[in-house]
Amino acid sequence: MTYLLDWIFAFLPVLAVLVLMLRFRWGGAEAGAVGWMLALAVAALRFGAGAQLLGYAQLKGLLLTLFVLYIIWGALLFYRTTEEAGAVEAIGEALPRLTPDRGMQALLLGWVFSTFLQGVGGFGVPVAVTAPLLVGLGFPPLAAIVIPSVGHPWAVTFGSLGSSFFALMASTGRSGASLAPWSAILLGLACLGCGAGALWAAGGSRTLRSGVGGVFVIGVPMALTQYLVVTQGLWSIGAVAAGLVGLVVGVTWARWRGKAQPESTPAAPEERQSKVSVGWALVPYALLIAIILLAELVGPVGDALGQVVVQVAFPELNTTRGWTTPEEVGRTINVFGHPGALLIYASLITYFVFRGRGYYSPGAAGRIGRGVAIRAVRSSLGTAAMVGMAVTMEHAGMTHQLAAGVARLAGPAFPLAAPFIGALGAFMTGSNTNSNVIFGDLQQRVAALVGFSPLIILAGQTAGAAIGSAFAPAKVIVGCSTIDAEEGPALRAVMRYGLALVAGIAVATGAAAVLSGR
Repeated sequence: MTYLLDWIFAFLPVLAVLVLMLRFRWGGAEAGAVGWMLALAVAALRFGAGAQLLGYAQLKGLLLTLFVLYIIWGALLFYRTTEEAGAVEAIGEALPRLTPDRGMQALLLGWVFSTFLQGVGGFGVPVAVTAPLLVGLGFPPLAAIVIPSVGHPWAVTFGSLGSSFFALMASTGRSGASLAPWSAILLGLACLGCGAGALWAAGGSRTLRSGVGGVFVIGVPMALTQYLVVTQGLWSIGAVAAGLVGLVVGVTWARWRGKAQPESTPAAPEERQSKVSVGWALVPYALLIAIILLAELVGPVGDALGQVVVQVAFPELNTTRGWTTPEEVGRTINVFGHPGALLIYASLITYFVFRGRGYYSPGAAGRIGRGVAIRAVRSSLGTAAMVGMAVTMEHAGMTHQLAAGVARLAGPAFPLAAPFIGALGAFMTGSNTNSNVIFGDLQQRVAALVGFSPLIILAGQTAGAAIGSAFAPAKVIVGCSTIDAEEGPALRAVMRYGLALVAGIAVATGAAAVLSGR
């Protein structure tokens, strides 16, 4: 009975956020604040978290919040800099000339391009960058959030230069060579599901039926590329390589399909005269990609940008009930090499290039600044509240309690639960990396107890966490902040697709575990 009560109390903050955002349509700032306060109260009164532990947890949360907000503000600046010049509008006019098919537009931007962005950047950048482009193409704001949110998460584990995968290795003590094959297989299956989900979000079953061929033509090469790259030990560029292959195959397929079946696609929208040519409109995105690649893949550049780092060492923390958070360094902020900083560099270069070409009207800098501030404040508050709740639950042992309860209930059906545990961790923390750190060792221990292959279970963990990160409230808030979409409906929609994808991964994990033998 005590165990059940602990689980219920641990779930209360999560339940509060879900009910307030999904049922009552509260914003992330308000719902997150309630969840945060509940987490603090439950941690102190039920789970034995003292004042020192809670204080250190909030400081860790502050570092993580600053890390995330750096990205939000950078992404907003990048978006407003390009939007003010008319670059977003220009791409919106040009893409229908490549393919007027709405499903293909959703696949190219919300699935393939966002996959590439996840590979080189991640941390919310794919949705923040592609959602405004989809709005520019005429997609409703809600669909513009859902399409890339559903399209990119299959690339999260081997995206951001493999940070989540390295975290899985570190937390479990297993080699990348042993973990990579099954992880890549499950994520490859998720790749096809993400493409199908993006199509459905773009126009329902009719759009899915008309574009499902493209999902296989583009998705299979992307999934195979990631598998081949990561099984050769190149874990940090698996998603980058997959995204590049997807871009080449996707553009080729769209052009061929347009020539072979012109009658099957709707007419392109009426031409408008944008002040920016499509070639110049693509310059900011080429700059962003080039800057990220230079910073991440060219050693001397990365070393130069990494000279100033903010980090805080935290002592071991214990609750009165015996839950221990080991001594560690909190979230490190690389001031000049952070993804947010890279977005700012791209924004500044874009601004001066476009100003030199006369693309801005008088007062553009002020309008850009005001637009960033107006949109960033609310999303910043929501992110801070969600992060505060997550770190409080993690340090009090509440997040572990939730996962352990699921595992205990699942028993022999544990392989079906493993991806959901991973998704739970990512939902709570907003990060596949954090979920792997929190639950990686737990998952392999339970797998050994119930007699299933730990490698398959860990693959289910990281694949489920990758998808779960897409509907983490903090991530949804980042996307909504760039196009003023409502956070509650967006969270509800992305969660619906995400849970369906996690369920598919669960079935695949269960089948693999059974077929491999107990």
